[in-house]
Amino acid sequence: MVKARTVNKRRRAIRNIRKITRTMELIATARFRRAAERALAAGRYSDQLGQFVRRFNSAGVFQDFELWNGRSTVRNIRLLMLTANRGLCGGYNTSIVRLAAAHWQRLQASGVGLQMEISGKRGISAMRFRGLPAAATFTHFDDRPKWQDVEVLADRYLQEFVDGQLDRLEVIYMRFDSLSRQTPAVETLLPLREVWGEGRNGTQESKREEIQYDYYPGPGELAKVLLPAAFRARLYKCFCDAGASEQIARMVSMRAATENAETMLGQLNMMYNRARQTQITSELLEVLSAAEALARQF
Repeated sequence: MVKARTVNKRRRAIRNIRKITRTMELIATARFRRAAERALAAGRYSDQLGQFVRRFNSAGVFQDFELWNGRSTVRNIRLLMLTANRGLCGGYNTSIVRLAAAHWQRLQASGVGLQMEISGKRGISAMRFRGLPAAATFTHFDDRPKWQDVEVLADRYLQEFVDGQLDRLEVIYMRFDSLSRQTPAVETLLPLREVWGEGRNGTQESKREEIQYDYYPGPGELAKVLLPAAFRARLYKCFCDAGASEQIARMVSMRAATENAETMLGQLNMMYNRARQTQITSELLEVLSAAEALARQF
């Protein structure tokens, strides 16, 4: 039979764990609300830019730009995987890593040039364990990504695309669909036709009458400003979605851990009561046995 003192030590340990997980759940809940608002705002901004892009594309403004159409032959593909710097968020990092590894193997079988860049310490360590090389790593992105940091990364991708070092950019991240649904996804950001082309992303553009536009200073100057801005906004949305999804996963995971600790604490309380009662009963039996032995002697 387990001693009451041993069970009591386990009860104190479980109480401490429950306090920690409960505190982490409250912190994740507070951070999740801000991250969700940021992700929704970034999504609305990106969608508005997407509507402008589709509207101008219907007039044939972007047909002569590689940034929109891409190249006829894809030789170099860059994968950007967004994971978390910390754990304790359930299967958040694992699901992204598995999707990235499977996608890497599919593309590698096609014979194209592949490079992977990883954001987040968990993804870096997971890919190093799997033996997949990383061309670049980032650890300064969290659930509150700064626009300036994302802009620097986006400008580098745009420059490499223009120079011919990059033919396609794909982002592997946890997409924030709603407060109750987050989905690991692979999204192609370059060329931009893969994002906002007709019929992409589950949206079917309605047939409109051809509209004539007057451009100032001109279609070329408009495309040079609008297309990079749309790409930066879309990449920033991916980082915001990843941050919000991470906090949701951590909140759910810590809530489950708190509930498990409470269940275990209830079982330990029952074990402690039984052990304590057994100890009291055994002590009473010892006293009665000693008293009976003394009575027989005298």
